[in-house]
Amino acid sequence: MEKTKKHKRFLKTFTVLELIIIAMMAALGLATKPIIVPLVHIITGPLFIPGGAVAGGFYMLWIVLGAGLIRKRGVATLIALCQAIIVAVSGIFGTHGVVSIVTYTLPGLMIDIIYFIIRRKVVTLLDFFVAGVIANLSGTYLSNLVFFHLPWIPLVLSLSAGALSGGLGGLVAYAIVNKLRSLEIDGLE
Repeated sequence: MEKTKKHKRFLKTFTVLELIIIAMMAALGLATKPIIVPLVHIITGPLFIPGGAVAGGFYMLWIVLGAGLIRKRGVATLIALCQAIIVAVSGIFGTHGVVSIVTYTLPGLMIDIIYFIIRRKVVTLLDFFVAGVIANLSGTYLSNLVFFHLPWIPLVLSLSAGALSGGLGGLVAYAIVNKLRSLEIDGLE
């Protein structure tokens, strides 16, 4: 009973607009995945790099974007958890079942942990870049650990590609946040 009250108190820290943004970022991340992954596989397939490592940076940018727009702790985890629940319940991206809860939630959780440790919210270009790198590295590594079991050299190559695309996704998120902030939309800091 007490745990439910804590969850309700946590969600009450968000406005309705912020909850809508969280849901939108989760939905956009899931919606872009089936478009981006096949395009990336064209490039990464011949190099024997899992396409998700490279594509991840571009669909995880929505988690970074949400954290940058709302700038409250726990936002990245909520976005990733929303995605995880949708994927686990609907089974739209593979048949990983309950494991999807962990593999989809970890990138958001890692962003929030890093920002908790450094005691800052997503603000600077470097923050966005690091958030993208952390999200995609954690997702890529966990996916390898659970599903792929790549040998050492392909794993390093995969993680390197994942870090680069994650950082690029973070930079795209930074550009979008700056553009939206310049429009001075009510409800956004």
